[in-house]
Formats: sequence, structure tokens, C-alpha cells
Amino acid sequence: MAEELRVSYLTGEYPRATDTWIQREVASLRRAGVVVDTFSVRRPGKEQLVGPEQRAEHDRTTYLVDGLRSPGLVTTHARLVARSPLRYLAALRLMAATRRPGMRGAFYQLMYFLEAGLLAAAVKRRRSGHLHNHFGDSSATVAMLAAELGGFTFSFTLHGPGIFFEPYTWRLDEKLARASFCACISWFCRSQAAIFAKPDDVERLHIVHCGVKPDELVPVHHHGDGNRLLFVARLAELKGLPVLIEALPQVQRIHPDVQLTIVGDGPERERFEALARHLNLGEVVRFTGYLSQAEVAAELARTDVFVLPSYAEGVPVTLMEAMGSGVPVVATQVGGVSELVEDGVNGFIVRPGDAEQLAERLVDLIGDPDLRRRQGQAGRAKVQAEFDNDTEAARLADLFATTVAASR
Repeated sequence: MAEELRVSYLTGEYPRATDTWIQREVASLRRAGVVVDTFSVRRPGKEQLVGPEQRAEHDRTTYLVDGLRSPGLVTTHARLVARSPLRYLAALRLMAATRRPGMRGAFYQLMYFLEAGLLAAAVKRRRSGHLHNHFGDSSATVAMLAAELGGFTFSFTLHGPGIFFEPYTWRLDEKLARASFCACISWFCRSQAAIFAKPDDVERLHIVHCGVKPDELVPVHHHGDGNRLLFVARLAELKGLPVLIEALPQVQRIHPDVQLTIVGDGPERERFEALARHLNLGEVVRFTGYLSQAEVAAELARTDVFVLPSYAEGVPVTLMEAMGSGVPVVATQVGGVSELVEDGVNGFIVRPGDAEQLAERLVDLIGDPDLRRRQGQAGRAKVQAEFDNDTEAARLADLFATTVAASR
């Protein structure tokens, strides 16, 4: 009988309403027979637990921040010292070498080290063969330090674009050098990671897409006026939402009955709501806040065009969900978007920040049901062929198995 493959998963905050692809990935791995123990540095806010999937994952996840308040913190680190003083000293040196500048950076690095000790002890206690982390910033630092303290292997999934704005601050080079492998969500992401990897380490940068479950997405049927637009993302400036709102009056001149639904939340929501009111779009734009996966699927089922005019992206999963539902998309030429959206084939790509061009493409799609149908069908085929969650999770499981076998 083959030995059970057990891995530990870490993120900074899990589960979140905006990171459903991680939850799907974990679920696929478990269905494939991989035992996955989930860890998170922080607890998500209640507003993130929007559906049964998030609540179930929350209940089975271990939160490192809880251990920082426990008297067991000192005992845990004392045992790590006793087990291997040299390894503990090496981890301290790594902590010092990779901290961010300034007193604030030193303080946070100490917190990461304390959390890493708790994580290392938990991974060893559960006899996990490998530690995998999502994102390349603070949680990847915790994972790297934990692997050093515990003497086990680690890897991480690199998303972007945020980490590429601060690669030296977060010592991406050191993480790439120490990780058994790095899963990059796109070729664009891999190319950026290769800049900071040593030449001999580039071969350990693997493409593993975030994915969706196409068979669970109900195809939309396009007919008549396509006046219903949908935006799903965190409400932040980098998602380009002001550009979309400012484009709507131009769309209204051609299609007066246009409607926009905005799904998501964030610290800038009030500003975007104020902008919509300022442009007399109060009856045109609807803000829903965060929705569950089932509720987002219902919104997709009754929309005509999906819009994501971001300033920076990796490969947005919300675009995959829309395309997998047969909904044509309008997105921007940033990051790895063009690896998913083929301009004029399964959607349109516009210049980031160009409200006029965005409005023109929306006008084209709203008024042409045949165009929406063709692009929607092409988009669904693209997602089925290249962004199926189970297929991508299987690639990741193979990497885990190879890494664990090599470490033994």
C-alpha cells in the first residue's frame, strides 16, 4: 500500500471570501487522497465567512496568532532549542538576514519567528511531509523560518502582482533559493520570479494555474439587449473600479438601460459609492458587498458582460468563473490576463485606465447578442481546456509527492 501523502497548508488569513481558489485547491487535493492540514497566521473577520465552504474550513484550520497568547509558546520554542540547538541558531540567523528594514521590520520579523516555531512544532506533530504556502510575502517568511526550525521542506505559490512591487523587502530571492519548488500561477508570474531566482533554480519554477470547476458553472444564454454588467473583486483602487464607473455615462448614451452590479467589499467602498452618486448613477449601480460562492454563481447566471478593468493582476479567478459560465469579459492588458483572455476571441482587452476604450467595448458587447454568444462559448472552452481546478491540483499533488520522496 502506498504511503499516505500528508502536507500542511499555510496562508496569512484563511479562509477569505476573495480566495475561493485556495479553498477549491485544498478540496481537490483532499478528494485525490492527499491529507491537507490547514494553518493560517490570522483569523479572518466574520465578514469573510460568507458561505458554508468558508465556515467549514474556518473550523478545521489552526490559527498561529492564538498560540502567541498561549503560555505554551515559550515551551514550544524551548523544545525546538533542545531538539537541535544548531538548527535553531541557523533559523535565528536566517531571521536576522531576511528582516525588513527599521525597528518596525525587526519587530514583525520577531513575530514571524515566534509563529514559525509554533508552525514547525505543529507540522512535526502531525507528521506532515511538506509545508506549502500561498503568497510570497509575510506568510512565506513564516513558512521559510518554520522549515528551517523544523528541518522539513517547504514550497510556495507565487501570485503577484503585489510581491513584485516589493521583492527585495520580502527577500523573494532567498525564498526562491530555499524552497523545494515555486508554483507560479502564470507565465508572466514565472518570468518575474525568474528575475530574482538564481539561474540554476529557474527550473524549479513550475506553472500551476489557479482554477475553477467548469462543470459546476451554468452556461449563460445570450439573447436581446445585454445591459447587465457585473464586477466581482475586492473594492480597491488597483481593481480599476473608478474607471468603470466613469465609463458608464458614455455607455448610457447608447444603452440607457445599462445596469452594473458590483460584488465585493473593501476600505474604499464608500468612495466608490460616492463617485456613483456624483455621476447620477445611483439607480444604475448596485453594491452587494461580499457574497457566497453560490450567490456569485447566481449573479453570473443573470449577467451579460463581466468587467474587470484592473491596474494590476495575476490571472484573476473571477475572470475564469465568468468565462467558464459563458459570459464574455472585458479586462485590461496587465499581468497574466492575456494568457486567459484572447482579445476579440473570448473577450476584449483594453488599456488600463482608459475609460473611453472601456466604454466602447462595453457598447459593442451590450448591443450584439451574437458577439456575446461567440465570445462566451470560446471563453468556456478556454477555461475547460486550461484552467480546470482538478487538473491543476493534480499537478501540485505530483510536485508534493516528488518533493516528499526526494526528501526521504
